[in-house]
Amino acid sequence: MRIYTRGGDKGKTALIGGIRRYKNDLRVEAYGTVDEAGSFIGLAASHLTQEGHEDIATLLLDVQQTLWDVGADLAAVNSEKYTFRTPEDAAATLEPIIDKYKEEADAIKKFVLRGGSIGSAYLHVACTVVRRAERRTVALMQVEDIHAPTLKYLNRLSDLLFVLARAVNARNEQPDVAYEHSADVFR
Repeated sequence: MRIYTRGGDKGKTALIGGIRRYKNDLRVEAYGTVDEAGSFIGLAASHLTQEGHEDIATLLLDVQQTLWDVGADLAAVNSEKYTFRTPEDAAATLEPIIDKYKEEADAIKKFVLRGGSIGSAYLHVACTVVRRAERRTVALMQVEDIHAPTLKYLNRLSDLLFVLARAVNARNEQPDVAYEHSADVFR
């Protein structure tokens, strides 16, 4: 397999189904940002393995698999020939995992600064990139149809990554730092 196709030399790329779009098209921006999020999740997983958090690293590998499905679904213009890959309940499957890991960190009332251990900091970065992917997907859905479970999954995934970052800090005995000008925002 050749890596270079020269197909993008004029600024366009092929979507699933063969339609060509400019590389800054909303659809390409959405699935490209999902790809970026997956890369940061992989980076976080590699650091978490080194920090001894294999359970979270393994979970993140599953998340990366689902993100490829989300990206593929965003790269496909709705057609009868394409079968969407992101399950209807993909977001719901994350909820018990969020609840489980949320218990590992103390409750917070204020916003916290993103950081802590290296693994936690990368999870925070991944969280913000997923939120950007969600914003790009919302922009896309305002002009084209999308597979709704992709947006729901991205929304829930950012919650999971935030909770995991806090759990890792708690396990590493690294306290979260409250944003000093924050009002009480969490109940």
